Formats: sequence, structure tokens, C-alpha cells
Amino acid sequence: MNDQELLRYSRHILLNEIGVEGQQRLRAAHMLVIGAGGLGSPAAFYLASAGVGRITLADGDNVDLTNLQRQILHTTDRIGQPKALSGRATLAAINPQVEVIPRTQRVAEAELDELVRAATLVLDCSDNFATRHAVNRACVRHGRPLVSGAAIRFDGQLAVFDLTRSDSPCYACLFPEGEGEDELCAVMGVFAPVTGIIGTLQAAEALKLAAKAGESLSGRLLLLDALTMSFRTLTVPRDPDCPVCRARAT
Repeated sequence: MNDQELLRYSRHILLNEIGVEGQQRLRAAHMLVIGAGGLGSPAAFYLASAGVGRITLADGDNVDLTNLQRQILHTTDRIGQPKALSGRATLAAINPQVEVIPRTQRVAEAELDELVRAATLVLDCSDNFATRHAVNRACVRHGRPLVSGAAIRFDGQLAVFDLTRSDSPCYACLFPEGEGEDELCAVMGVFAPVTGIIGTLQAAEALKLAAKAGESLSGRLLLLDALTMSFRTLTVPRDPDCPVCRARAT
């Protein structure tokens, strides 16, 4: 790292759990962020500010006025622009040292498979079960850690599926395919800070995994009730009969 990088990331480097070596791991990491909305906005903010070397930001939607209540990557003057391009502009202003690769089209499964294969780890910041399951299948195939977040109304969820570990469950162990109903923020609403809390926690877990710092949330589900500002943690075991990940070695 050069002198500017040492200065920019000095507060990370001062942490014994990260230091220069951990910061270099972040610099070498390539993180795939699926969704540049309520969750992806704060997640990408912190990945970029922390010095992740490459971020692929995938979102096929355009910025809408209704997004601005919670999607902090975007601004009023960017209404109508692709979210991935708007996000790249914001992240470049935060940290021009980070390479941000925008994907402005809705990603088909074959392309998603290639994006996951090329990434160090994946943050699923999407808002529907179909995308979440497609991302999970790709992460299982390629053994990529998956940091999954969700937010609706005043409730938030966070889980880490560290698929580099043979004992880790996958997303389908927790939410089997075909058994969930898609959340519709536009219909049901979402309390803006919940997306900020969960998205920031996604970034924290992703950075810890990449820097090899601390213990991840793998094997646990974190639940947030923002009305009472209470957190609960549930254990999530691997399902030996899961149709998605049961072929993995144990």
C-alpha cells in the first residue's frame, strides 16, 4: 500500500484483528452486490469506504422518487438513471481507488453464475425470493460466501452462509424454494432506517470474512424488530436433505 492508502485506512490498520495484512486482503477482494436499493446502498457505501478493491454492483432498475426515502446511493437529480450507474458515481466520490463495475441489466441465471464465480464473496441485497434462490444456487456451485439481508415494514433479517465451510447451511436450508412469498416494499412499506441497519451489518460481515477478522454470523439468523429495537439470534443448522446443497461434502 502507498502512503495515501496507509493514511486513508489507518483506523482499520490500527485494529489488531485487521492490520496491514487484513487491509491488503480487502484491497484484493472482489465483492458482488446484488441490488443497489435500500440494502445495497449502505452495504456498498461501507465496502467502498473500507477499501474493497473491486465491487460489481448489479441492479436492472432505474432511480425512482419513491426510492429516495431509503436508498442513499441515489440523489434527486439522478431520478430516471440506472441505479447501478448512479451507485457507481456515488462510490467513486467516496473512494476513487475502488473499481466499481455496474451491471445495469437484470442478470439472467447464466450470467449470474459467471458473476458469482468471479467474486470473492456475494452480498444479496435483492428484494425477492426468486433472485435470492438463484444467487444461493450459484454460491453453492462455486463455494462462495453469501451474506444475505432482508427488510420489510419494521423487521430485518441477516444471515451469513459461508459456503467455503462444509458444515455451513445454505439459504435454501433456511427458506426452501417454493415456500416463501415475495415481500413487496412498494405495497407493504419499509421503515427507512431498517434497510440502513441491515445493509450496514451486511457490509460488516462481508468485510470480516474478506479480512479474516473475528467470527462470522455463519449458521445463525439475526432478527431485528425496530419497533422495540430488539435483536434475536437463531441457530440455523444445515439441512442434510436440502436439494440445493446436500451434494456438498460434509
